[in-house]
Amino acid sequence: MRRRPRPRVSTIHIENLRLRTFVGFNPEERSKQQDVVINIEIQHRVDAGVFDDEINRALNYKTIVKAVIECVENGRFLLLEKLTAHVLELCCEAPSVHYARVRVEKPHALRFADSVSVTLEFCEESNHHLQGIIS
Repeated sequence: MRRRPRPRVSTIHIENLRLRTFVGFNPEERSKQQDVVINIEIQHRVDAGVFDDEINRALNYKTIVKAVIECVENGRFLLLEKLTAHVLELCCEAPSVHYARVRVEKPHALRFADSVSVTLEFCEESNHHLQGIIS
């Protein structure tokens, strides 16, 4: 029997992570936490051990989410871009990650819009761009 090829890339989606943080530069935004909604996509190289249920060979998305929650809920950000960049950096810490995309929405930030959002991406081929954003 011929063996089927195994996938080499996995995509993890974390959708509508709802948190509260200080984001904005207006006085009322700096004194009161606001809702943010975070969507994350992470592509990473798959270790063959995951197909044999070897848990320690998988990318632990629960660990990533815990780090994001800690960063967001304990942080203070003037700009949505800065918040998004910090979340993106956390998503890219594992060496197996070769692509990540983070969208952070700020619901009700504008009077006639449902939300305002910022999206940032990381690609392994251009990881120097991520380092320039964070520093």
